[in-house]
Amino acid sequence: MPKPIVAIVGRPNVGKSTFVNRIIQADDAIVHEMRGVTRDRSYHEADWNGLDFILIDTGGIEMGGDDAFQGSIRSQAFEAAREADAIIFLVDGKTGINADDEEVARILLRSHKPVFLVVNKLDTPNRYDDMWEFYQLGLGDPWPLSALHGHGTGDLLDALVDALKKLPLDDREDREADIDVAIIGRPNAGKSSLTNKLARNERSIVSDVAGTTRDAVDTLIEHEGRVYRIVDTAGLRRRSQMEEDVEYYGFVRAMRAIDRADVAVLVIDASLGLTNEDQRVAGYAAERGCAMIIVLNKWDLVEGPEAKEKIRERIADRMTFVGYAPVVAISALTGKRVDRVWEAIDKAYAAYTRTIPTNRLNGFLAGIREAGHTLTKGKTILRMKYVTQTGTKPPVFTFFANRPDIVDDNYERYLENRLRESFDLEGTPIRLKFKKKD
Repeated sequence: MPKPIVAIVGRPNVGKSTFVNRIIQADDAIVHEMRGVTRDRSYHEADWNGLDFILIDTGGIEMGGDDAFQGSIRSQAFEAAREADAIIFLVDGKTGINADDEEVARILLRSHKPVFLVVNKLDTPNRYDDMWEFYQLGLGDPWPLSALHGHGTGDLLDALVDALKKLPLDDREDREADIDVAIIGRPNAGKSSLTNKLARNERSIVSDVAGTTRDAVDTLIEHEGRVYRIVDTAGLRRRSQMEEDVEYYGFVRAMRAIDRADVAVLVIDASLGLTNEDQRVAGYAAERGCAMIIVLNKWDLVEGPEAKEKIRERIADRMTFVGYAPVVAISALTGKRVDRVWEAIDKAYAAYTRTIPTNRLNGFLAGIREAGHTLTKGKTILRMKYVTQTGTKPPVFTFFANRPDIVDDNYERYLENRLRESFDLEGTPIRLKFKKKD
């Protein structure tokens, strides 16, 4: 059964993200007093009275003059309303109606969808004297609510679920993602541009202002018969360099996105070259054990083959701890070579989930023994007896030996390199374990 979609819209700072967190009973949506904290639309799983549905949190709609982001925020919010089966229009019960509320109400009246006018910040139960002015918006009976304290939430959700159950949703395709992909990198590397190019629409707000993406933004994309969940994350940098609490919350959401990712796509601004921040971001993904590809974005801005070769050499030299990650050079802005990103994601995921038969692994181990490369400690000689794969995502290989305690880092690296030479494991980390067998 496909899940109905509910969009939450309203002007800035009326409590949309607080409301979303109240409904989903989590802190997925960033809440902050600063206007404009939510910019892209973000999707959240919710349920009530046995019905599962999707909530879309949107940026605050201001119909007046544009700043660096407002036009894009507004279009993102209205795109969410077009996508939704029902709309919750949240207004501020403390400040009353303003011109933006009236303009948004006129647009929503033309949507021909169920619209619930919700008056938030009525924090004292049964004290709703100031609510009646909202009837003039023409959206029917307003619903009094306190997203902060939860008053009125149950009654609203009962009515919302009743309306959703009456909608004809059976013909909508309901698909889960085959591969979870996190787009990561430092601020302004081109993550949102790449996400939009992969999605073939303006799914994330793009700007040359660093820090445009504040939250982790999910997009389901079907490509050549496979469904991908692409998560555009906030730019990652050292916590001490973060200028405000909101940026830190975005960092936490990005870490969660990496935690659930199968493949991390590290986007590097090739016009600036490899930086310490890029290495730090790669370390976050490496620690969490997901597959990885490295995307050199803005490759068209790098002049000459010598400059390009120098960048690749620096990556090979400074990123040895993720040496398994293939490097793809693209221009997300123009779309040049973006198809190679899909190919690299698929190949990395195949390696990340690969299962190698035990007989092939022990054939590999026989070759290691025949080569005569082993370890000694005093009179003790390491004798490798047996190997089997004991895990995937990422692949885990367990070696049984007479003295696993003498295995050092150099020998582990030797075995890892030989495994990668013998089996196609590009794009994924691998884990080696050693156990005693007499």
